[in-house]
Amino acid sequence: MRIGELARRSGVSERSLRYYEQQGLLVADRTPGGHREFGEWTVDRVIRVQALYAAGLNSTTIARLLPCIRDTDGGPSAAADGKLVEELVAERARIDRLIAELALTREVLDEAIGAASGE
Repeated sequence: MRIGELARRSGVSERSLRYYEQQGLLVADRTPGGHREFGEWTVDRVIRVQALYAAGLNSTTIARLLPCIRDTDGGPSAAADGKLVEELVAERARIDRLIAELALTREVLDEAIGAASGE
């Protein structure tokens, strides 16, 4: 599929997809005319990359992590080195802290809503 279709199907701009390719997060074949040609599996890859960015990971960490994740193409899953595993465990702990903080904030808001509405 061409980059425009990948953008439409993944909900990610063409500009972002080009950036992902520059960062090594996506790989595209080239047609004889030089157009990018992406496989079907890249839709899932882009969605995963978006989720990892949303979780606060940077492109360098994501690029190191992606070979350890199997895409729907059944691609190879390289073993993660110890340093990457440590980084990922730290990222998961950071996300867990954010979730706990957000849950507390939601409770405070619920109390304020209840008080403001006379409950």
